[in-house]
Amino acid sequence: MKSLVALVFLLAIALGAQDLVYQCPMDPDVRSNKEGVCPRCGMKLRAGIPEPVEFPVDLKVTPRAIRPGRKTELEFTIRDPQNNRQIQHFEFVHEKLFHMFVISRDLQVFVHDHPVFGDDANFRYDYVFPKSGMYRILADFYPEGATPQLISKTVIVPGPAQPAPALTRDYSTKETANMHVSLTTDPPQPIAGTKTMMFFKLEPADGIEKYIGAWGHMLAASDDLVDMIHTHPFIADGGPDMQFNVYFPREKVYRVWVQFQRKGVVNTAQFDVPVQELR
Repeated sequence: MKSLVALVFLLAIALGAQDLVYQCPMDPDVRSNKEGVCPRCGMKLRAGIPEPVEFPVDLKVTPRAIRPGRKTELEFTIRDPQNNRQIQHFEFVHEKLFHMFVISRDLQVFVHDHPVFGDDANFRYDYVFPKSGMYRILADFYPEGATPQLISKTVIVPGPAQPAPALTRDYSTKETANMHVSLTTDPPQPIAGTKTMMFFKLEPADGIEKYIGAWGHMLAASDDLVDMIHTHPFIADGGPDMQFNVYFPREKVYRVWVQFQRKGVVNTAQFDVPVQELR
């Protein structure tokens, strides 16, 4: 009788193990019944990913009186949403602990870089704001034991305000540092809340390399800087054709920056994508 109970117990464990699902923290739609890494972004698949909770970010700016053309230190402190204690440990995402984007109100300034992690568990970055006006700072990080975070902060540089951009459709081929980047979308007219497949073609086709752990990086921002989307290729194999899948949330025009690396050089191209509501 005891042996039968033990057999049933072992069978239950085995069945439970078969039902265990491993999931990508960055791309939750990527799932597997085996341990491994995400084929899309390269992150380690995890079992039992916690529910998404937003982690507060404190941004300290030094000096407090920011001036265009002068060095400014940006200091980021990440806090636990449960007890407000400072987070000390982070996971690597695409070879970095922290990805930072800086975007100006007029959408003319775009920076993608990586603040340095200090002994006090703060992230710091020296930046020179090129002009006055409003900037959105996007913090992309992954606290240990949590889910990846994408938190935006606002910085105002005193002086004349930047004009709001008047964006129209721009799918024209872009000439970047050492390649040309072309875009087509399916559907040709993106619809808010539905999947838009964005197909990029890179020329020349040789020398394409991964850039900080991914074949490509994309940041999309609505023209009012409310919506921010950071994503990576859905389909890419090192060749000149890459596919990103994006769900634009609202009827807006989105500026899309994409970054690819060829022969050690990072190329940044931008496109303007009008998105309509479903009629």
